[in-house]
Amino acid sequence: MQRLELPLLASLLLLLLLLPGILTLSQQVSTEEVNIVHYQPEQVHLAFGDNLRDIVVTWSTRGSPNASVVQFARNYLNDKLNTVNGTWQRFVDGGKKARIQYIHNVELKDLEPDTRYEYACGSSLGWSSVFSFKTPPAGEKWSPSLAIFGDMGNENAQSMGRLQQDTERGMYDAIIHVGDFAYDMDTSNAAVGDAFMRQIESVAAYVPYMVCPGNHEEKYNFSNYRARFNMPGETDSLWYSFNLGPVHFVSFSTEVYYFLGYGFKLLTKQFEWLERDLAEANLPENRAKRPWIITYGHRPMYCSDDKEYDCNAQLETYIRQGLPMLKWFGLEDLFYKHGVDVEFFAHEHFYTRLWPIYDFKVYNGSAEAPYTNPKAPIQIITGSAGCKEEREPFSHALPAWNAYHSNDYGYTRLKAHNGTHLHFEQVSDDQDGAIVDSFWVIKDKHGSYPPPQ
Repeated sequence: MQRLELPLLASLLLLLLLLPGILTLSQQVSTEEVNIVHYQPEQVHLAFGDNLRDIVVTWSTRGSPNASVVQFARNYLNDKLNTVNGTWQRFVDGGKKARIQYIHNVELKDLEPDTRYEYACGSSLGWSSVFSFKTPPAGEKWSPSLAIFGDMGNENAQSMGRLQQDTERGMYDAIIHVGDFAYDMDTSNAAVGDAFMRQIESVAAYVPYMVCPGNHEEKYNFSNYRARFNMPGETDSLWYSFNLGPVHFVSFSTEVYYFLGYGFKLLTKQFEWLERDLAEANLPENRAKRPWIITYGHRPMYCSDDKEYDCNAQLETYIRQGLPMLKWFGLEDLFYKHGVDVEFFAHEHFYTRLWPIYDFKVYNGSAEAPYTNPKAPIQIITGSAGCKEEREPFSHALPAWNAYHSNDYGYTRLKAHNGTHLHFEQVSDDQDGAIVDSFWVIKDKHGSYPPPQ
């Protein structure tokens, strides 16, 4: 034993002498990993284009590209492949390392309705795996199904596994993520954003993944959000609308009310656009084709958590009332005026279903059937998909407009059966996929609500 002590001591001394160099090398490797160059497409995701026959494919590479190409067919192995070229942009993250990646967009136009396609994206420098998607049926006379949620990170993403399984089973025609991604996409010089986008690829490469911005996307003027997603229209994905079956969906940014340092004009431009879009959707001829109007934005109008930092003593936010000095930019009056049927929000990390509500008053259809011909919009907060900030508590004394609430991790399902019936379910991941809330909204007539009593 004594003969081993000296060599062992010498080895320890040598290790101590070499340790600073080893640590420096480790740091260099870590830095090089951050700046690694690759041409293999990753972070593949889909969105609807300006109509349902157009699908936009988006992906990322780290090496300077020579092309952005999608090849697709009904059967990728046996059919002749269609080749479509697109564009790419160089995105530089605003963090200290100024990490660079190249984000590619290719639009597949004039696809056949109700058709399954297989596709791969990339270039001669590298190709993705083969993915697939199914286009929606033509017209309005069909029943779309969606998953809807907000506030999902890549850490503690409790709902992700179940959403992946649902997607593999072909349960959804689209997915809507109501703000707050990754926590946060800019964290660690946008490496967390990359990890999140790779994580959702197992869902978003197969089903259109429609989004709106939340407060966690704010860094560097929402640059990660605006670069990574490509929604319909020309507004950097901040606000837009699309039609799906009997529903007109409207996405908007609640953040224009809070981050005024990026320009007050964004708030006014969005409000003017919302006024035009909703007025057109509410025209009698458009209501006859697509009776339902459903909106989604991140921060809610009404709060169920009295500790929420952006809620006042009346449990309301700027989204409902407008900025204190500019009350006319509040959205509750606008949505009520144009007969919005359902409004989705997130931000609070739980699930809440409200009674039909306007100006703090409940307007149920009747005592026996509150959601049959309701006299005001129905609001749903679905912010419990799972993130590192975990759950949030409810107020000890819940407001009168709160119809149902759950603190379980989970997400919401919507099926628009036809022009008169919507069905909603809240899936609990805590309870192994159990449905903890389920309800129908039934409306025989759509349009502007009568003057409030």
